Amino acid sequence: MASFPLAQVNLSWTALFTLAHFTYLLIGATIFQMLEREAESNNRNHFQLEKLHFLANYTCLDGPALEKFVQVILYAWEKGVNPSGNSTNPSNWDFSSSFFFAGTVVTTIGYGNLSPSTVSGQVFCVFYALCGIPLNLAFLKQLGKWLTIHLGRLERGMVAVVPHKRAVEALAVSLFFITGSLLFLVIPPLLFSYVEGWSFGEGFYFSFITLSTIGFGDYVVGTDPEKEYISLYRSLAGVWIIFALAWLAVILNMGARVMENVVVLTQPGFKRQEEDDKVSASKLEVTSKI
Repeated sequence: MASFPLAQVNLSWTALFTLAHFTYLLIGATIFQMLEREAESNNRNHFQLEKLHFLANYTCLDGPALEKFVQVILYAWEKGVNPSGNSTNPSNWDFSSSFFFAGTVVTTIGYGNLSPSTVSGQVFCVFYALCGIPLNLAFLKQLGKWLTIHLGRLERGMVAVVPHKRAVEALAVSLFFITGSLLFLVIPPLLFSYVEGWSFGEGFYFSFITLSTIGFGDYVVGTDPEKEYISLYRSLAGVWIIFALAWLAVILNMGARVMENVVVLTQPGFKRQEEDDKVSASKLEVTSKI
């Protein structure tokens, strides 16, 4: 008898979350359009003026020839080749860069600034991702469990000193969050800003877009042809991504559990259903003993 109203409650919560989700998307789309559309129009007009000035200064070129050259530049950029500089630019496929690319594949970040151009490379990338993505998820899950276990040990150690369990749990989670934020969201952007010549805001933006696996590709480490990077720079960035993703997964799981508990506790009939489940479980236990 109690399952029918609970089913209605679950349906209403599903409809509410669906409405909230798409409302959130509509609000985001509206704000992004308001913030970025005018800048895009200005950039487009600026680029067209630059093309006209270029044609005016170099009369040996005509419009179609310039458009063809622009297409060549765009094609080079799509293939991961920076059109600025010369042929001595660092390779995008040295071991460090290849390791970084492999990490973006299995973590599904996919910046989009670099991709295989050969058929064999594309085929291998497909099968590599098919095997690597589940392996990466299993690794992150196991690493998350390891972090959770150590967080539990920290809580138990603090409870032995301060006998207030709720306060200790909150303090341990806060320490875990603050320490992880420093290691993965504060110090790395500072290093990226120093090496890449970005502002701290740009470095933090890159870090968050990377760790959230959005991966726009507008900011990517180790891609400036005018800079000389150490050989392990991008590999170390790949290692940072893996461990930061595991830490972030634990934080997001904690947040999700808190939200789920809030939603469940606010559902009408939850306590009655919980009591019914306990009664049913006790009856089954008594029956099994008989």
